[in-house]
Amino acid sequence: MNPREIPEDAIVEVANSINSKINKTPNLSSPVTVKDDSRTPQYFEIIPFEEIDNSDRNFFSIDGSYNFQEFYNGVCIGVYTAGYIAYNNGKQVKLNDLDDPVINGKTYFPSKLMITSDTDREDIFDELLTLEPVKNLFNFFGNPTDWSGWASNLEETKKSVCKNSSTLFSFCQSVLEWSLVYEIANLPITKSGDFILRDGNLRPLEIKQKYIHNLGKFLHDKGIVLLSVTKDSPIKLQLSSTFRRIDNYLQGDLKYKFRFAETEERKKKICCWLEVDDGDLDEAYKVGVVDRDKQFLRKGVSGGRGFGLYFVARLDYVEKLQNYDWLVVDLNIYDAIPTVNETMKAFDVNRQMRDFEKLNTIFKELTRLTQEHYILGYPYPLAEAHNFVTLKKAFKQEIISRVKMALYQNARMEHVDIENLFLDFPTAKELCLN
Repeated sequence: MNPREIPEDAIVEVANSINSKINKTPNLSSPVTVKDDSRTPQYFEIIPFEEIDNSDRNFFSIDGSYNFQEFYNGVCIGVYTAGYIAYNNGKQVKLNDLDDPVINGKTYFPSKLMITSDTDREDIFDELLTLEPVKNLFNFFGNPTDWSGWASNLEETKKSVCKNSSTLFSFCQSVLEWSLVYEIANLPITKSGDFILRDGNLRPLEIKQKYIHNLGKFLHDKGIVLLSVTKDSPIKLQLSSTFRRIDNYLQGDLKYKFRFAETEERKKKICCWLEVDDGDLDEAYKVGVVDRDKQFLRKGVSGGRGFGLYFVARLDYVEKLQNYDWLVVDLNIYDAIPTVNETMKAFDVNRQMRDFEKLNTIFKELTRLTQEHYILGYPYPLAEAHNFVTLKKAFKQEIISRVKMALYQNARMEHVDIENLFLDFPTAKELCLN
């Protein structure tokens, strides 16, 4: 459809919806910090640019990717992957035993790539469970058969996940990424105080909370900070008016009172973090009244998903970009609330004292990673991990070329048969677009 053919009233409805979100009255009653209330802004000075690499912490970063291509002859070739990189004192750490002087990170790939039947999908699912990081994670869980959030047993999970290629590869990528969290925590170089960063959130649908929260507790006990970061979230639209209110206060009042350690005017930057209020979470995700609908957002380590606690943070600052340079950070709830346990209801969790010293340290340390301005205010190790593992858009042509080369090397097929195997017939969708 031509965009100009979309009805004007539909366009106006979108504009009105955005306008109502941005100009709503913020739930934040005041932009001033209230002591011992994490739902109010906590302001701090950014670590000076000249000092950002002066840290002995390891900053690990995990990401994953998947891609697949279905061909007209019924063949589907696809792959999922996940990997991680690390930085120490501003330099990338070598994590593999490859001879390549450029590739320092570590990745995992499956060996089964081709699907022609449901059996092939099931084989890919089964192979996932044999990968070393995945086996180690499930050993840590105690090798349960009901670990998946998709069903009550492994066979039902396999049946649900293997219905289509997209679901299968997405599931495998996510489980492998979580397995790498556990692998990193047990590396010889990993020590207390190190950070592990992920993209997204700490609320996996693929692994039940009663198992995955043990990983959060394990990391906390080892002193390893795990958090997930995203720039794209409905929370940011919901909090637009809150961000604007904080920015106006900072520009009109706070920056004249703040006790900066930095003396050079252009380098004075105030950063900020705060915990996302329950009301804003509910509105952002349009949570229904049914109790099960609140599983994803429920605070605590039982009766919900994962072990995260949502914060928003601005870890760098440029005037007039108050919405863009905020991040949504899903932080290990054990780091934020060390007293949390499985018996607590959401109401009890909200009454628990937050560990402000730990939270302040975490967010201040993150400013070491966010002053690389090719992605404003975003931790650069996450951007580098994404570049390291992403299966490119040109996946189709690349995988065809590599399969063709392997076929030619084996010399078991005629030249014409090899070329005909991957003839590109346009789909009905592509014909309609043209």
